Amino acid sequence: MRNLKLLKSLRSSELQGPGSPQCFAVRADTGSLLVASHYSITEYDPRTGQVVTEASLTAEGFLPEDGSGVVVGLQDLAELESACLATAGGDVVLFNLNTCQLECFGSVDSGLTSMSWSPDEELVVLTTGQETIIMMTKDFEPITEVGIHQDDFGEGKFITVGWGKKETQFHGSEGKQAAQRKVQVSPAAVWDDRRPRVTWRGDGQLFAVSAICLQTGARKVRVWNREGVLQATSEPINGLEQALCWKPSGSLIASTQRHPNKHSVVFMEKNGLLHGDFTLPFSKDQSKVKDLLWNSDSTILAVWLEDILQKDCLWMVGNYHWYLKQSLDFGRDSQKAPACVCWDPERPLRLHVMTRSWTSITYDWGYTTERSPGLDAADNANVAVIDGDKILVTTFRQCVVPPPMCSFELQLASPVNQVTFLCQPQRTNQLAALTSDGQISVYSQGGLYNVSLKLLEGIVTVLQEEPLALRQLLWLEDELFVGVSCGLLPTSSTILMLRSSQDEKYGVKYSVKNHVKSITLQKKICYFLHFCVDCPKPSVEDWRDSSGCSINFPVPCVQTALCSISGEECLLGLTDRSHLYAGDTELASNISSFAVCNDFLLITTHSHTCRCLQLSMLSVKGLQAALASDGGQNDETLRRVERGSRIVTVVPQDTRVILQMPRGNLETVHHRALLLAQLRKWLDSLRFRDAFECMRKLRINLNFIYDHNPKIFLENIETVITQLNSINHINLFLTELKEEDTTSSMYPRPESSPVQIQPVPGQKKVDVVCDALRSTMESMDPNRFFLPILTAHVKKTVPELEIALQKVHELRVNPPEAPGAVSAEEALKYLLFLVNVNDLYDHSLGTYDFDLVLMVAEKSQKDPKEYLPFLNMLKSLEPNYQRYTIDKHLKRYRKALHHLSKCGEEHFLEALQLVKEQKLYSEALRLYTTDSPHYKALSCAYAQHLVEQQQAEQAGLLLWRCREPAGALQAFASSSSWRNAICVAQQIPLPPDQLALLARDLAEKLTEQRRYSEAALLLDQYAKDCEEAILALITGAVWEEALRLIYMHNRQDITETNLKPTINKRRGSIETKQKQFTAFLEAQVATFTRHRARLAVVREQKEKARLDMLDCPDAELYSEASSVMTGSKYSHSNSRISSRSSKNRRKAERKKLSLKEGSPMEDRALMYALGEIITTVDKMRVHNLLKALVLFQFDKQAEKLQLAYEEALQTMEAAVPEVWPEGLQNSQAPLTGPNTTANSIMASFQQQQRPAASQQGQLNV
Repeated sequence: MRNLKLLKSLRSSELQGPGSPQCFAVRADTGSLLVASHYSITEYDPRTGQVVTEASLTAEGFLPEDGSGVVVGLQDLAELESACLATAGGDVVLFNLNTCQLECFGSVDSGLTSMSWSPDEELVVLTTGQETIIMMTKDFEPITEVGIHQDDFGEGKFITVGWGKKETQFHGSEGKQAAQRKVQVSPAAVWDDRRPRVTWRGDGQLFAVSAICLQTGARKVRVWNREGVLQATSEPINGLEQALCWKPSGSLIASTQRHPNKHSVVFMEKNGLLHGDFTLPFSKDQSKVKDLLWNSDSTILAVWLEDILQKDCLWMVGNYHWYLKQSLDFGRDSQKAPACVCWDPERPLRLHVMTRSWTSITYDWGYTTERSPGLDAADNANVAVIDGDKILVTTFRQCVVPPPMCSFELQLASPVNQVTFLCQPQRTNQLAALTSDGQISVYSQGGLYNVSLKLLEGIVTVLQEEPLALRQLLWLEDELFVGVSCGLLPTSSTILMLRSSQDEKYGVKYSVKNHVKSITLQKKICYFLHFCVDCPKPSVEDWRDSSGCSINFPVPCVQTALCSISGEECLLGLTDRSHLYAGDTELASNISSFAVCNDFLLITTHSHTCRCLQLSMLSVKGLQAALASDGGQNDETLRRVERGSRIVTVVPQDTRVILQMPRGNLETVHHRALLLAQLRKWLDSLRFRDAFECMRKLRINLNFIYDHNPKIFLENIETVITQLNSINHINLFLTELKEEDTTSSMYPRPESSPVQIQPVPGQKKVDVVCDALRSTMESMDPNRFFLPILTAHVKKTVPELEIALQKVHELRVNPPEAPGAVSAEEALKYLLFLVNVNDLYDHSLGTYDFDLVLMVAEKSQKDPKEYLPFLNMLKSLEPNYQRYTIDKHLKRYRKALHHLSKCGEEHFLEALQLVKEQKLYSEALRLYTTDSPHYKALSCAYAQHLVEQQQAEQAGLLLWRCREPAGALQAFASSSSWRNAICVAQQIPLPPDQLALLARDLAEKLTEQRRYSEAALLLDQYAKDCEEAILALITGAVWEEALRLIYMHNRQDITETNLKPTINKRRGSIETKQKQFTAFLEAQVATFTRHRARLAVVREQKEKARLDMLDCPDAELYSEASSVMTGSKYSHSNSRISSRSSKNRRKAERKKLSLKEGSPMEDRALMYALGEIITTVDKMRVHNLLKALVLFQFDKQAEKLQLAYEEALQTMEAAVPEVWPEGLQNSQAPLTGPNTTANSIMASFQQQQRPAASQQGQLNV
């Protein structure tokens, strides 16, 4: 749905010469024009108006001096820096553009009728007066010469197998005689120059020749390959004309055909068969087609018409429909008529025209989508498509109509060149059209929903001396238009103000060329200018930003749009090379289209994505960074689109974006960013119904209604219910509730919006919403909202099925008489839809209400033979035992035990068995008194269970309290709980010999557990064996206690027999242990010193980087988490690490703390390592070792160890203030770190500066 817009035109009339131009070419490297006339060849630069080189063709004898000579071909040869031309006399001449020398490389006696070079400039094809084709290399060495007219079809001749014969095919209403009918071909038109036409395919592998057939006098097209071998011959085509041009992409050959009732452009395939056509909007005798020209990218077909009016028509195709996009009317003056027309070989949208009066005109076109401004909701999102003298208008707010269809058409008297919409709020649906005859027709819309437009009386006529004298038309007010035309100089422009009075139609022209500096072709710079319309005298001023600097684009842009970025006015521009600029700042380099709607910038990229960015939330730097990023998961600004999609329009105040695919069809998408922005507006303005309908239609999670602002939702519960006003909608909302916060996962909040706090802390979201809705519905109308109330009970985190079933039962017992109330049958049926029928049956059984159970069972698929006997059996039981049976059936064992405990003595054994099977010991003990025999039996059973679980000490305590000392003693003894065992033994009481035996057994177990002091205590005090006690202490190296017992019991003989020999054996181990302790201390001190020095270096580097960042004007783009701060190439994101367990969290934290130099958190890792060293040294048990060394006369070793330990402690104590400064210990948040932001860094920095400033003030005082 794109139109062609004239970006600029360059008109130059300085070139003059005898005769008139005959051939025309463009130099690809310099952009200058090569013009051959009846007398000379000239290289001319239209930008400067200067003749670069010139040579006479008559002086060298290549053309006659009387001006009757004809140049049949002209080609620029960039590799040779020359131009090749061919004359009708048969000469092939090479014009050197550097030396201005002419050199003839060959001559044909019969003369030449055409010359055509291959696209790669390796081959040249010449057609002669003898109807032959000569093919030569670029060095003019002949390859082959063949006749144009061949009787053979060519190498691509069709093969007929019989069943596909034309005679056997169905011919419809024409009958079988159509199979025998021969195509009657009439001779070529009188005005046909009867010269052959040669055209090459874009890849240079094939070329086509259109020539007059000798037998029929009509034109026939033949296709040849690169070796000069005939490939195919076209079928007989009646009325085929001379124009011939092969589409550069290689698919079709274009020509024209004159029918009895129409004139059309036809297309042929390389096999000569017709493949489509379109009709020219002229009568068959109104004009003749002089030539057809494809541009270099095969998107535009230029049709050169010549008759009473000289015209060039530019056509484009979309969805298999050909649109006439531009019509250049050169008038009736023959001197202003085009003599030569060609497309630029380098710029696909640049058209060169040379008139017979030697005036050169260069048109630069650009693609544009004519859409209404979209200033408010009254805008219908109109898009106007030019198609000759019609405007196809589609209103995308009402419907999406695929082209070439439209909502309605506007028929004008002349072909349309430009369309513009009125730039006034509430009136943007009015449009104006500039036609090729210079008239501006204005159309207005009858109403908001009336899409028909009517023609207003006021028509502005623009006096133009050449085609498209007015461009960039803008409709500012009812009777005020602004446009741009060419200035007096080639590189200047003139702004026109056009008004229409009530008496007559006229154009008021204000020339401001002295102020206009809009385009300078040499510098390739585009300036922004302010055109002041409201001033008494219109003026043009430089456009400056808020700081007073001039704003300009580095390169010209083909599409521009005005927008506001962070409150500052800015102009966006898109170049033909897909570069998007905001002023002189390049935002991105892969943009295929863009549109600005409300506060959003929408773009499509060549990577097949559509981005939607909110301009008020971003700066120019932020916009640049956002476009450079690939987008993360759940990034609402990014979505994938089909390859080659372009933005047509965006419906204002809506969520719809209209995209057009490369083949021409349309697609409507609701971009997530637009959609969420609109939903947030609706929810903030309490328009819950609009938000709900949109979310339901576009499959947005309904949790967003609550998650967007929980406080507002809970404060307006009644409004929500009233606006939804539908039982089904409320139920749908309730069933979609989840604990997940969609604003944190699926639909992240914008960075500038505050984070919403849960209004009810500590409670789950689903429970809060269900309770709030349920209580409000019960207060409004419980009968009407009965089903949503049931849904609120069922949807809670712990479903309240019993309550829901009870409400249904109450409804069945007391049916409401209110109109619209649901019946118990409907409610139960709905409840069965929400909950599995088996689960509902079990819950109904758990209510112990058999009427409710029967009600549910009747609605289920259960067989009555299965559940009726079971229910009858339950009814026959005693109430408590009945409930016990039901709870046991439902596996609710705690409730079953509770009811069974009330059933009496006869059921205690059954209760005891239930406790043992389900391990309900704690619950059972609470149900009986401590002095009952049942409690004692349960305690014994529990103790036995604890012993089996290797918890004998707890079992002993339990038996001891329930007066079972024998069992308790056995349990305490097995668990080595010797103090409890001695107490129980003395409580029994045991005889002295058995008590001594018990003490020896316990001491043996303690010795095995290396508890020598306790074993010695038992042996000494309870077994009365002091010698065994002293030996146990000597074995455990408890020297001091062993000496105490030796001297207390006067057993100094043990010193000589046991103590000293043991000490002598351990001297070597003690000395070895001292050496190990000393070496370990030295290693710890060395490591501590190294880490301390490295920490000082790291802190100095970070402080320097922090100050540099705070001085940087782009500080908001950086954080300490980036490698810019630390110079690290490592990322410290642990988003994939699970946080389900504290072990995993600690492991993740340890991974962050890397001691590798340059790691992001090296300073924290060093602090952690230093703290670990201090803790390790502090925990060293040096005291006992020193006493042992002194005792055994290792004085030197003891002194060395003590000095080493003292030095280590002093070093570490002195380093504590340096490693952990007081400011760091007292600060609530670190200045830098992976979780900090630019704002937190600045706040911390300012807080640090305040104390320094106050101290300085105190010193000055």
